Amino acid sequence: MRDHFIQRLGELVLQDPDILLITGDLGFGVFNDFRENYPANFINVGVAEQQMTGLATGLALEGKTTFTYSIANFATLRCLEQIRNDAAYHGANVNVVCIGGGFSYGALGISHHATEDLAILRSIPDITVVAPCGHWETMAATAAIAQEPGTAYLRLDKSAGDDSAITDSESFTLGRARILRPGTDCAIITTGGILEEVQKAVAELSTKNIAARVISMHTIKPIDVETVMAAATETNALITVEEHTVNGGLGSAVLEVLADHEQFTRVLRIGLESGFSSIVGSQQYLRQLYKLDAASIAQRTIEFLKQ
Repeated sequence: MRDHFIQRLGELVLQDPDILLITGDLGFGVFNDFRENYPANFINVGVAEQQMTGLATGLALEGKTTFTYSIANFATLRCLEQIRNDAAYHGANVNVVCIGGGFSYGALGISHHATEDLAILRSIPDITVVAPCGHWETMAATAAIAQEPGTAYLRLDKSAGDDSAITDSESFTLGRARILRPGTDCAIITTGGILEEVQKAVAELSTKNIAARVISMHTIKPIDVETVMAAATETNALITVEEHTVNGGLGSAVLEVLADHEQFTRVLRIGLESGFSSIVGSQQYLRQLYKLDAASIAQRTIEFLKQ
């Protein structure tokens, strides 16, 4: 995802030289071409993420469109006060970009496991929260948040699902989910790169004659109420899948929609269920350990539908 992000950002700079990329001493291999081609649009603040966010806010208030970039927890949790008080409160066009959503940096331990970021960031007023499911959405979301006024969070993953454009003319809209596969037995709503596991699980479900609708909820905030409500009324159950705690993330956002509209629907939330992810290992290993892999998603869905 990060390669597609920087590719699109370079294209955007050609159209708008007021776009700036600010990094906290990260991503030099990825940014080499960008830094060489657009030296006036690249700033490295060093290992000083809070100052990175403050600088980005000041520049945004002077008319620039800024993107900050670091590992997920460093760009978000370490900078939470600056994101809230400086950027979001002032409506600054600061786009916080993280690499390493979920267990992307699994082998580096809990300090690098981004499993609470969606819940925390979406609780901040006046902020857009986006977690693309694949490469197409990453490039489209990068352009969308650059053009959208105000503060945004773009959560990138080391993994990616197949989120290719459904039609050649398909457009991307913040707050508008994408139905990647039709189905009426259940609807699986997911966000982020774990779409790849969902798609494998859905292929397995199809062999059991279970037609699962797959929804890419790339924008967590604002969430697509219409698509959630349609899934709730047109299918037998909703399953949310996220590489994130089940508390406050995608699953909670979907439940809030249903409660606000007094819609009773059976919902299964699949995510990190309790405690810290204190075990280290690859992203794939941790997904299997915490039952977020394709086989577990399929099995849990089958059991849920039988209840």
